[in-house]
Amino acid sequence: MKRKNRDPDNPEWTDEDLANARPFAEAMPELADKMRRNLGGRPRLDNPKRAVSIRLDADVIDKFKATGPGWQTRINKILKAAKV
Repeated sequence: MKRKNRDPDNPEWTDEDLANARPFAEAMPELADKMRRNLGGRPRLDNPKRAVSIRLDADVIDKFKATGPGWQTRINKILKAAKV
């Protein structure tokens, strides 16, 4: 029993389609090369931040969280200004 194609924009491949198929990198080498070079997301920072685990009093965390998004950045700014 033949299955009805449910997506007219993406028809099932025929035997001929499969025989003529080529790997993406072979079919579009410039785009494949560009995508390979663009791996890794954002550009690397000169001084990247590091994730750490720190235990703070609940009231301190609550107060910063109450100020809205960016509370961790604000804590970082205050600690940086303290120059401890």
